[in-house]
Amino acid sequence: MTDTAGFLVALTTLGSVDDARRLVRSLVDDRLVACGTILEGATSVYRWEGNVTEDREVVVIFKTRLDRWTELAEAVNARHPYDVPELLALPVGSGLEAYLRWVETETTSLEPR
Repeated sequence: MTDTAGFLVALTTLGSVDDARRLVRSLVDDRLVACGTILEGATSVYRWEGNVTEDREVVVIFKTRLDRWTELAEAVNARHPYDVPELLALPVGSGLEAYLRWVETETTSLEPR
């Protein structure tokens, strides 16, 4: 059994697939996430600036490590097109050992920063 305490699944929403692709590619390029899965067709209903709003959105699910969280949050906050981006992290309770090894490898910098 692999220790999963060091892994996270994080999610965000964006207004378009193009915005989602740009964000995911930049985060994968920077090794902040191993993968971002883009799910089209979401509808979000929320209160914003005193009004109840309904919008089509794209959900992105990120797979990463807990020790990448601070850098991931800073990058999403800086690169996300929304004024107040959603970014939630959920701990991984269990996972396939080979997949978690892959996440660890893909979120490890090749060069010192």
